[in-house]
Amino acid sequence: MKIFRALRKRLSAQLKGPQLTRVLNLYPPYLGAGVRVRELGPRGYEASMAQRPWNSNYFGAHFGGSLYSMCDPFFALILMKNLGPGYAAWDKSATIRFRKPGQGRVTARFEVPEDRISEIRRQVDAHGKSEPVFTTQVLDERGELVAEVEKHVHVRKAR
Repeated sequence: MKIFRALRKRLSAQLKGPQLTRVLNLYPPYLGAGVRVRELGPRGYEASMAQRPWNSNYFGAHFGGSLYSMCDPFFALILMKNLGPGYAAWDKSATIRFRKPGQGRVTARFEVPEDRISEIRRQVDAHGKSEPVFTTQVLDERGELVAEVEKHVHVRKAR
């Protein structure tokens, strides 16, 4: 267990900004599904996915698992990057609501304002943990809603 904590600390200290984005773009599940990640600044990312035969379902729309996968790590990553090494954040639960079949390129944005990060830090410092809820939308090329993703993240002091 100590080895994993040390490795996580080392990686989180080294992988910031463009380096983390490069690693995410080469992450095998993202590479295989065709997910592309772009950093939007210190508190945001954008993930997009072009439709390909290997990420489409029987009905010719994006496979739901790929839609969720492209939304998975970003809120926890944003919090880890902005709260700093004294805090730990990981996903506690998630819900995806499919609104219409996704076709073509789909995109989702993940942003956490500075004041929300400060609020989460204050909650952890005062109560030992925080469990913020974040939402994002997956949109198609016309800007139409394909899916909504709700993420519950658990944040506490790092051990």
